[in-house]
Amino acid sequence: MGHHGWQGNPPGTEYEARRRIVEAATACIDRFGLAKTSLSDVAAEAGVTRQTVYRYFPRLADILSAVAIAGVEEFAGRMERHLAQFHSPAEVAVESVVFGVRTVPEEPYLGLLLQAGESDFFTDAVASPQSFALGARILRNVPVDWAAAGVTDDDLEGLAELLMRLFLSFLRYPSTPALTDDELRALVRRWIGPALRASRS
Repeated sequence: MGHHGWQGNPPGTEYEARRRIVEAATACIDRFGLAKTSLSDVAAEAGVTRQTVYRYFPRLADILSAVAIAGVEEFAGRMERHLAQFHSPAEVAVESVVFGVRTVPEEPYLGLLLQAGESDFFTDAVASPQSFALGARILRNVPVDWAAAGVTDDDLEGLAELLMRLFLSFLRYPSTPALTDDELRALVRRWIGPALRASRS
């Protein structure tokens, strides 16, 4: 592992090196904004050469992806708190899509890849098994009676995948004219709601 620089405190593992570069990138984005942040800025903040940064992250988009992933847990917590306001599985499903579509583009870190024009990287990250598992965890933590809607614990990952794919579709290919929150809510409720309103037993 290359340890050139690192402000005199080289990391002990590959994981630690990557984490410190991501923290440096986050600090640069906070300070300069996305448009004015470069790999040179990140290298200087981390106390390493550009070549060292390239060793771990070949492109700025790779760093942005790592920064976005680092912000996922905080976002998941806010989504859980938002969804806890609703009292039925159908409402939670609908509001999860609306919350994602309206919130992610404005997120300081999760929206980075969209702001940078790296929507394919964003899509790959969201449409991944790890993201579906996180979505299932969010749904599982919301205090509603999923069983009453015929949804087992094992079903939650499939439901999360469906909702996240809906979110991606609305985000990447918005309607023309753009839907208001209430219009988006009504559309998702019309087609998703009936599947979650009564037990299928």
